Amino acid sequence: MSAAVLVLNRHYQPVHVTNVQRAFSLLYQGVARAIDEQYRLYDFADWAALGASAGDETIATVDRRIRIPHVLVLTAFERLPKVRVRFSRLNIYARDENTCQYCGRKRRRADLNLDHVIPRTQGGRTCWENVVCSCIECNLRKGGRTPEQAGLTLRRTPVRPRWTPLMRGSTTRSTVRAWLPFLNPVDASYWNVELQDD
Repeated sequence: MSAAVLVLNRHYQPVHVTNVQRAFSLLYQGVARAIDEQYRLYDFADWAALGASAGDETIATVDRRIRIPHVLVLTAFERLPKVRVRFSRLNIYARDENTCQYCGRKRRRADLNLDHVIPRTQGGRTCWENVVCSCIECNLRKGGRTPEQAGLTLRRTPVRPRWTPLMRGSTTRSTVRAWLPFLNPVDASYWNVELQDD
């Protein structure tokens, strides 16, 4: 029951990641349909009637095992959620991929801290464009100086991310293979391109 389920709007665009219990609730109520590896849609009765293969994650009912869907498509919801990416330590670590922006080494979060590129003592602001992940060693080396003053090179210019927490979450844990066609904008365009009538 700890598996994550990707929820798409009716245009096959990702809007949310939910838990298995909520996914089955949406499926049972008819609010969503499950989608399989061949992109066929199933209501709850049809999905429950499918057999589970070896290796499939399932839940047990009184009389059978039902395969856990990895992707659901909402039947009526069209919009994309408007989400402002919150300026938080977790989201900065996610944007910088737990990598020190000075030495380029990937670290555990416990071994990272945040650094103001332009120090606050020199007028630097606490904002997306001025805060980066830094390992403790590089942060101590930099001190209250700019990277140039400290002889350090910033690996990437910090920017406000454009992803939603959904996309951030999918990069920080192993992404389910069935999600990939819906998370990649190029692959997702396959589902959203307007078809021509010949």
